[in-house]
Amino acid sequence: MFDLNQKSRTQFNKLQKRLRHAVGDAIADYTMIEDGDKVMVCLSGGKDSFTMLDILMNLQRTAPVKFELIAVNLDQKQPGFPEHVLPEYLTSIGVPFHVIEKDTYSVVKRVIPEGKTTCGLCSRLRRGTLYGFAEEHGITKIALGHHRDDILETFFLNIFYGGKLKAMPPKLLSDDKKNIVIRPMAYCREKDIQRYSAFRDYPIIPCNLCGSQENLQRQAMKVMLKTWDKQFPGRLETIFTSLQNVAPSQLADRQLFDFEGLKQGSLEHCEVIDFSTGLSLLAQ
Repeated sequence: MFDLNQKSRTQFNKLQKRLRHAVGDAIADYTMIEDGDKVMVCLSGGKDSFTMLDILMNLQRTAPVKFELIAVNLDQKQPGFPEHVLPEYLTSIGVPFHVIEKDTYSVVKRVIPEGKTTCGLCSRLRRGTLYGFAEEHGITKIALGHHRDDILETFFLNIFYGGKLKAMPPKLLSDDKKNIVIRPMAYCREKDIQRYSAFRDYPIIPCNLCGSQENLQRQAMKVMLKTWDKQFPGRLETIFTSLQNVAPSQLADRQLFDFEGLKQGSLEHCEVIDFSTGLSLLAQ
C-alpha cells in the first residue's frame, strides 16, 4: 500500500468514495453487472483502466451480487513496449489476468500512411481481438475504461465532424450480438481519475509507443470541455444529463420519430399512464 500522511489519506478516502459511488451508480442504473457475471477488464496500462480495475475490485468485495474479474491486456507488439510491467503489477495485487499477444502494430503501420493517426484502425483491430477472446473464454461483460469526459468528447466530435447526434453508451451490445460492452466509469470525471491515479502511483504505460500523431480533433474537444468546466462550473454535468433526457419528438430524425404520422387532434404519440401498473404507455 502506498504511504500517505493524514491529510492526504483523508483526501484519498474522499476521492475513492466519490469514484466508488459514481461507478456503483452507473452499474446499477444500466444493470451493467449481474450475479454470476465474468467481467473482462480491458487493461491498457493507462490511468483510466488502472483506476477502473481498482474500483471494480473494491466494489467486488461489498457488492450484493457475486461476479468474477479477469484483467486482460493486449500486447500489440509495439517497439519498446515494457512487457513485464502489467504482469508484475497484476501479480502483486492478486487479480487473475491474461496477456494476449497479437502483432497488430505491423498491420497498422503497413496500412496507415506515415504521419497519419493510427488510432482508428488500431482500435478496431484491438476490439476484434478482445471480442474473440471474450467469446472463447465465457466472458459475459467486457469493461472499458471510458469516463464521462470521453463520452462528452465523442458526443461533440460526432456533432462537429460527423453530423450525428450520438456518443458512447454506458452499455452496448456489439455489432455481432455476442458481446455486452460496459463502461463502469461513465459517471466519473477525468480530473478525479487523474488525482486518484496520482495517489495510487500506477505504473503507467504511455500510449505513444506507436509514434502515432495525437488525434487533433479529439484534443480540440478536450480543450473546449476543460475551458467550459473552468469558466462555467456545472456545465459538463448539465450536458451529460441531457444525454440521459432525450426527447425524440423535439429533434428532427424521421427514423426515430413518426413525424409523418402526426395528425391534428389525434392521440398518437401521447403518453398514457396505466394506473393498474404505474407504467407509461404510448397511445396508438
